[in-house]
Amino acid sequence: MPMSHSPDAELVARLQAGDQLAYAQLVEENAGEIYRLALRMMGNETDAEDVLQETFLSAFRSIDRFEARSSLSTWLYRIASNAALMRLRRKEPEQVSVDEPLERDDGEMIPRQFFDFCCLPEDDLLRDEARAEMMRAVEELPATLRSVFVLRDIEGLSTEETAEALDLSISAVKSRLMRARLKLREQLSVYFSQGPLISETE
Repeated sequence: MPMSHSPDAELVARLQAGDQLAYAQLVEENAGEIYRLALRMMGNETDAEDVLQETFLSAFRSIDRFEARSSLSTWLYRIASNAALMRLRRKEPEQVSVDEPLERDDGEMIPRQFFDFCCLPEDDLLRDEARAEMMRAVEELPATLRSVFVLRDIEGLSTEETAEALDLSISAVKSRLMRARLKLREQLSVYFSQGPLISETE
């Protein structure tokens, strides 16, 4: 993509020329979104702040290699996602496949059951408690699935932008997103099935 066609062209040129005000502008315009992404990926403020710092340090060090094949924001998302994934992989526990059946106390294997919360009333989904439960479930996703879900379903990137940010194929993004949604559906099934889903005024 020719640099002149990019809306970031002027800022990139200034960054590559070592303009300190351009560095400040890059941080000011993107720090909020990168921190929000890092917080949702890492689940705590300390790690999120570390990822935020790593992201901009890496960006500043490698800005000369930025070729404007993607937007600056997508490039920063990629750096932040990689930084978060590296941290998550160092402390991630063993994960269980959603395709595997559950084992009861008596040893009998049974298929996993999902409560279908796709069509819950909006009030139930918007409750602070429900939102907090959702984010706890997101934090329990494997790192590779969490990054796709956060970028695609929470940050609102398109499938193509998510693929670009994570350096994945579009088919890989779709596959991981489906697996992430299935795991969330499983993890949230108990909460939503027991929640007050019927209005008292009904």
